[in-house]
Amino acid sequence: QLQLVESGGGLVQPGGALRLSCVASGFTLDFHAIGWFRQAPGKEREGVACINDRGTSTNYADSVKGRFAIFRDNAENTVYLQMNRLKPEDTGVYYCARWGSRSCNPGGMDYWGVGTLVTVSS
Repeated sequence: QLQLVESGGGLVQPGGALRLSCVASGFTLDFHAIGWFRQAPGKEREGVACINDRGTSTNYADSVKGRFAIFRDNAENTVYLQMNRLKPEDTGVYYCARWGSRSCNPGGMDYWGVGTLVTVSS
């Protein structure tokens, strides 16, 4: 069965770091772009980062540039989101999503994980 499972969320203080994992099953990541999204309380879901199938191209929301990094290990069928210098406004449920394409085309997501909660608070 096709599945994306996020993990690594938790409570962290401002300025701290966290690494999220997205593990795929039922398919291989080799031919898919993968992205991370988040949804803060009372807010719309927003894109955070995306990486193409080969890991040769990435893009980030302006709010996380220089702080977050997305990377992948296709052999392990896993995509990661390293989050550094976290801010309270980074709080939210983080979801990974699969693209039906190799590149991060807008609106190209075709499958979602169920999310992992990240809370940045002192």
